[in-house]
Amino acid sequence: MTVVNSSRHVCPPPMLKPRESIAGMSPYHSPIVSRAGLRLDLNESMTGCSPRVLARLRLLSAADISLYSEREIGERMVANFLGLAPEQVLLTNGVDEALSLLFATYLAPGDELLFADPTFVMYPMFGEALGAQLVRVRSGEDLAFPTAEVLARISPRTRVIAIANPNNPTGLAVARADLLKIAEAAPDAAVLVDEAYVEFCGEFCGETLIPELASHPNLFVARTLSKAYGLAGMRLGVLTGAAEQIGYIRRHSAPFNVNSVALACLQEALADQAFVRDHVAQVKQGRERLEQLFAELRLCFWPSQANFVLVRVGALAQVFVESMQRRGILVRDSSSNPGCEGCVRITVGTPSQMDGVLQAIRDVIVESRRS
Repeated sequence: MTVVNSSRHVCPPPMLKPRESIAGMSPYHSPIVSRAGLRLDLNESMTGCSPRVLARLRLLSAADISLYSEREIGERMVANFLGLAPEQVLLTNGVDEALSLLFATYLAPGDELLFADPTFVMYPMFGEALGAQLVRVRSGEDLAFPTAEVLARISPRTRVIAIANPNNPTGLAVARADLLKIAEAAPDAAVLVDEAYVEFCGEFCGETLIPELASHPNLFVARTLSKAYGLAGMRLGVLTGAAEQIGYIRRHSAPFNVNSVALACLQEALADQAFVRDHVAQVKQGRERLEQLFAELRLCFWPSQANFVLVRVGALAQVFVESMQRRGILVRDSSSNPGCEGCVRITVGTPSQMDGVLQAIRDVIVESRRS
């Protein structure tokens, strides 16, 4: 309906508008366009999940599906597995929800979210949505975590510091001592250490920071069952921290956010640590094969502590990705990440898959150099 005022000026009807922080955001587009081919672009497990999880799935009843889930039972399982109290554990619909809840708890418009680039794209996305000021610290040419620079950028307005360890997309890890320095230097900020890939670490960062929660009340550690456990489709994340702080986050978490199928399979997934160990060993072997090939081809790569390797193929990164796709293998062009120009991220597949992947990489690089 058009509204006419007393001066006979025609006024447009009111229009619903989102918050400015949302209106100014660029939409996130899922990288999944097709499932055709070997998907080595999303850091998923190519091995799949434990057979014990599949067996549990086959035993689900109609009631298991039709009734609301009991997240607290799962939180007690995870707490026991990690050596924590249940009050220190919050299960979430993937780590993405854990990030969203944590950021919303501590970030207000104008507060500072501090992180190092390049890193997981969801950190700035969630911060921007809340109207936070994004404080980006650029990593050096070697893409190692810039500890000194991060410490220098902590201010009274810093409310959240997000660190992926190991990092995505580089696969590099941060020294434990450096992480603790940051947590101690910012007692008024929530310091999130995102350990999505920690199971794939070598000796350098093989120890989780979860034991440090008791002495660092501002520290949070996130874990996931999407990578080493092969449960990405079930969307099951874990957020841990001091009981008081997790209690604040729990206040605005939806009560039935974790689905009953994921919870039903959780016990079997955690119990089958032999499967996890075997999968991790397989990934490490495949990772080493990739790095050996890159060294042979004289390509710059970053020694990874995750289930993928970042390699610089140069100005023809897009051509490389397209050439691999024509061979039925999908890899991720990471050129848009700061400092990753000309880089491609490749997830480690199974041993039999890696035979074909390595040959395809060799063929593509040789062809590109000839042309």
